[in-house]
Amino acid sequence: MRSTLMIFIDGVGIGKQDCENNPFFKFGFKTFSELLGEIPHIGRKRLRRNNRFLFPVDATMGVEGLPLSGTGQTSIFCGVNAPKIIGKHFGPYPYSTLVPILKEKNIFREFKLKKMKVEFVNAYPKAFFKYVNSGRKMLSVTTLSCLQSSVRLNNITDLNRGRALSPDITNQRLNERFDNKTKVIKPELAAKRLIRIASKNHFTCFETFQTDHLGHGRNGEQLENFTKILDSFLYYIITHLTDNMTLVICSDHGNFEDISVKMHTLNPAIGMTAGKDAEYLAKRIKKLYDIKPAIMELYE
Repeated sequence: MRSTLMIFIDGVGIGKQDCENNPFFKFGFKTFSELLGEIPHIGRKRLRRNNRFLFPVDATMGVEGLPLSGTGQTSIFCGVNAPKIIGKHFGPYPYSTLVPILKEKNIFREFKLKKMKVEFVNAYPKAFFKYVNSGRKMLSVTTLSCLQSSVRLNNITDLNRGRALSPDITNQRLNERFDNKTKVIKPELAAKRLIRIASKNHFTCFETFQTDHLGHGRNGEQLENFTKILDSFLYYIITHLTDNMTLVICSDHGNFEDISVKMHTLNPAIGMTAGKDAEYLAKRIKKLYDIKPAIMELYE
């Protein structure tokens, strides 16, 4: 079975070769330096080694202003130029007129219409389900897409049983924020679980928004800690992909790569592919709205 694993990492672009303000250079990132030969930067935006590809993805899509999550993520998961549709970049949640487009065109629904197996791996705390049941609908693109497409959302029981992942990867942040008692795990174990889950599906998605949160907050200790967690997590996944699996790493806009500012950046979003169809996707994806159709073309 052809299996595609998408890891969406919120707010990561390709920035300057800056050891002070770019966490990838400041703290090191072996996923890039060892697996691709160097860390990407504005002067070296395309890297390739051993069927692993890193490349820039246009996040502005011809619309002036700083890219934002609502329109960027809608573009990724629906294959449309969302900021052009509404005439501006918008976020963090999808603009109201984009909600029907999400319902109609999101990638989870597309796979389900093809009778294929899909899974969104993130786990949600009890507080989230209470929020949704209360009728409030300020939801992220991925969460809303799943609810609109009858894709099951995992809970803490799923997380405790190893059937889901916390968005912070190790469970530590989830425990601190929601007073959970879930065991804190190593990023390599989280990666192993994700590969196991993905091998059973045609399309599997996991997202982490810690990068965007930390890019805005610029907390040095937390930045260093999560950079190392993310590095170990991605390194394990890339080096343990199964023969029929393709990995797609993508983001919606820049932020994390330049902690000299608290805002998003105009840098290209980062894109990376590895595994079975890595080269095809790396050549096909130029802008955020290319990601969904490129993945779907693998299953035609």
